Formats: sequence, C-alpha cells, structure tokens
Amino acid sequence: MTFCYAPIGTRLQPSFEKSMARNGVRETVAIDKSAANLAALEAINDDRETPIKIRQSKYLNNLVEQDHRAIKRRTRPMLGFKTVRCARILLAGIELMHMIAKGQMKCARGIHLSGADQFYDLAT
Repeated sequence: MTFCYAPIGTRLQPSFEKSMARNGVRETVAIDKSAANLAALEAINDDRETPIKIRQSKYLNNLVEQDHRAIKRRTRPMLGFKTVRCARILLAGIELMHMIAKGQMKCARGIHLSGADQFYDLAT
C-alpha cells in the first residue's frame, strides 16, 4: 500500500513517526524531491529491520492536486457541509466513484468488471 506524506517544517522525523503510529507502517512511501523528507525517512529506515521503500517524484504536489481536481469540481457548487460526518461520507463517495471511473478499484473475485457492474455490486 502506498501512502503520500507531505509534512511541513524542518523537524520531519517526528512527523513521519507520528503519522506511522496513527496510520500504520507502510511498505512504500511517496515523497517529493525534498532532501529533508528523504533524510528523515532514511533515518527511520536505519532503525528498522525491513526498510520502507521510498518513491520520489519531483512533481508530487502537482499529481496530488490533479487527482483532487475532480473532487473540487464536484464540491464547489455545493453550499458547504452541515457536519463533518456528512462531509466525510460525501467525500468518500466522490472518491470511490472517481476510483471506479479511473479503473483503480479491484474486485475480490479477481475478474474485471465494467464501471457500471462495479457500482451495481456496491449498491446491492
């Protein structure tokens, strides 16, 4: 599983450790080309038996923002969310539909279904 980190500040190792404590340790971490991010992850890898695989992308922020463009487009006409719970549910649904459209959702049965069939399986 891949997890993207984007901490702010110069003391990054505690930020990574806190994030891993909350979200679990990942096999692969995608970071931008920042030397501080790389140094913090290498320091964490020195203490671990199985190192975390580091993927660096020069334009990681551009890729993340491009992926969230569809969500922004859907939520902009809305008048806001009444509660955090409603926002979480609605955003999760938008993300799921976006993943189905991009072909990122994998079926448990190992067969490839169309987007409509995947949606129908979720609905039933």
